[in-house]
Parts: sequence; C-alpha cells; structure tokens
Amino acid sequence: MSETLERRPILTTSLRGLRLRLTAWYAGTILVILTLLGIGVFAAITQRFDADLDASLRDASAHLAGVAQERGVTEAPRALRVPDRHLLVYSAGGALLASDSALTEPWVGEVASRAARAGTASASHGVGADRILRAQARAFRAGRDTYVAVAVADEVELEDRYTTLIAAFGAAALFAVVLGSAGGWFVARQSTRPVERAIDHMRQFMADAAHELRTPITVVRSRAEIALQRSRNPEDYTEALLGIEHEAERLGRIVEDLLTLARADSGERPIERARVFLDDITLDAATAARAIADRKGVRLDVGAFDEAPVAGDPALLRQLVLILLDNAVKFTGAGGEVRVDVESVNGQPTLRVADTGCGIPPDQLPRIFERFFRGDPARTRGSGDAAQGAGLGLSIARWIADAHDARIDVASEAGQGTRVAVHFPPADSASLSFS
Repeated sequence: MSETLERRPILTTSLRGLRLRLTAWYAGTILVILTLLGIGVFAAITQRFDADLDASLRDASAHLAGVAQERGVTEAPRALRVPDRHLLVYSAGGALLASDSALTEPWVGEVASRAARAGTASASHGVGADRILRAQARAFRAGRDTYVAVAVADEVELEDRYTTLIAAFGAAALFAVVLGSAGGWFVARQSTRPVERAIDHMRQFMADAAHELRTPITVVRSRAEIALQRSRNPEDYTEALLGIEHEAERLGRIVEDLLTLARADSGERPIERARVFLDDITLDAATAARAIADRKGVRLDVGAFDEAPVAGDPALLRQLVLILLDNAVKFTGAGGEVRVDVESVNGQPTLRVADTGCGIPPDQLPRIFERFFRGDPARTRGSGDAAQGAGLGLSIARWIADAHDARIDVASEAGQGTRVAVHFPPADSASLSFS
C-alpha cells in the first residue's frame, strides 16, 4: 500500500506534465496557424495594394495626359491635383518639362523614355533606406510632338496607413493564442480526466486485489509453518492440509473472478449468442444452489416459472443466476427463505430473486456492484460464507447483465431482506451479436 501511495504523486506529476505538453501543442499549433494566416493575409493585402496603386497611377497619368492636351504641357501638373501623387510631364527624350513637386529623380526620366518608345512603362525605385517610389508613365501627343505623363507615389508612405490594421491583427492573434492556450489547458484537463479515473480505478483495484489475495496466502503459509514446526500425528497433518485446501479453494475463486473481470474489461471473453429459455437455466442453477442453501439451513423455493426465451450465452446466464442465488443465501440466516421466480411480462423475460435476510442499508445500495465492496461488516457477522466473500460476484453479475442488454434492479431495507430483478430484452429484439 505504501508503494501505491508513493506512486500517486508520480502519476499525478506525469498527468500534470502531460496537460502542460498538450497545452503547449495547442498553443503552438494555433500560433503556427495564425502566423501562416497572417503571412497569407499580408501577402494578399500587399498584392492587392500594389494592383490598386498601379491602377490608380495609370488613371492619374491618363488624366494628366488629357489635361496637358487641353491646357498645355507646362500647366497640366499644376492644374491637375491628385492627393498623394506626384505629377510630371517629360519630353520624348526624357527631359523634365513640368512638375507639381520638387521630385527630380533621374530614374523617372528613364521610365519616361521607355514609355515614349513603348507607349507605357512602370517602375519602382528605392530612395534611401525606408522609402520606395512607384511610377506609371504614359505617352501622349500634343500637336506634332510626343510627350510623356508620369504619376509617382510614395509606396511606403501609403503602406504606413495599414500599420493600424496590421497592429490590430497582431493584437487579435495574440489574444487568440492566449485564449487558445486557456482552451487547450481546459481540453487537456478534460481529456486526461478519464485517464486519471482509470488510473485511480486501477490503483484501487490492485490495492483491493492485493488485500484479498494476501489473507488466504498468509493463512496457507501460517498453517504450513505451524505444521512443520514439530512432528505431529496424522490427524493434525490432515487438519492442516484441509485448512490449506480450504484457503486454496478460496484463493482460486478470487483469482478466477479477477480473471473473469479482467477478460470482461479487455473484451477478451467471447459471448455466444443462442436462443435459450431463462426458466430452464434458472431451474438448473437453483438445483445447484439448493445444496448450499440446505447446508446452511435456508429454504430455497422455486416460484412462478413462465416460459421466457432470451438470446444469450447459456454459461454466463447460469453464472448470473448462481451469483444472485449464492449471494441471497449468504446473507440469509438459518431458517430464512430465498425465492426465485421467472416471469414474462409483455414478452420481457424477468428473473426475480428475493430473500428474507439482513437486507442492505440505503446508503450502501448504490455501491453493491463495486468491485471488492462488501458493505458493513455487521451484515456478515455470524455468516462465515459471507465474510469470506471477496466482493466480486455482483460486479461479475452486472457485467453479464450489461453484456446481454439486461437491467438489474435492487430493492432492500436493513433487516427486511433484499429483492433483485433482472429484466432481459425479448429474444426476438435482442442484438445479433454481443461484444
């Protein structure tokens, strides 16, 4: 038990570390997704911005050419005002003729020269460390001469207007990461709870199993040691061997029950499906249980027996009936009565087992199907068979009932006996297979 207690902090720490790792994975995944999304959005915005800027500059250069044709080349840039645009007019040879600003970059003249030859031209040019100018040029004729209208915009200056949008997206992404981390922690905690419950269940199961197995092993060892301490007569050795045999049988039953439950939990116990009659199976089990009842002085009565076909495993169904009858006999004192009935109400087969024993206190009823639960020791006082039980029978009974889609109802009062009813689905509506 001390080893189990020592392992508990280790398992708890491992689960906490697992939650942290899962949360980190959630946060990291969200961060990567948002980063890729941000890069994609920024690339799309930049591409759209460049396309819109080029279209705007083309429109501005076209308007400048139209004004130059109407009002004259030298007056056009000052006559046409376009916000955040530099308007210039060049000769076909690349000489600046008119401008609405002090922009006199040589590369703009080169763009104008290319436009004079090709009709249109565009270019971007870096100025300094943090400035990019973008130009669109269009050739036009005024009189007999060819001129070039150029519109230039400061690309970086315009992109700065999107800083607020980018900052807002970054803040939203950061909030999403924080929120995702909190959600990831919650999901990780919820995800590990079944594991934690399973570990707790396994830990309790192992501790209870060790406790139940330790008692008969200790008794066997003690009897053997006492018998070997000195020479004894044959009768003493016979008594010691009988005691060892009795404890070995008890140990064997516990191991067999544990193996049954382990196979049930892992799904390794195959369940056959056959059309059988619950009344025949119950009668067979009652015949076997009557020997136990007679030895204890308990009367076992067989009451109503209706024909009740069910679909299931005959061996498991017989085991279910035997467990219920054996449990009823165990907790019924000498002179008491156990009654078993099989009824078919509206086509639903029902097994009923009732006894006049000590009953079950209300606070213990919800726990009677728990493994290794044996209730208040006062219930087993004076009943050696009950005291020696490992508390696994009803757990196996519940598993068998669940495997056959049956429902077990238990009603009891302390000192008033116990009534158990197992309701089976009709054979014609039972599932084709059990798992």
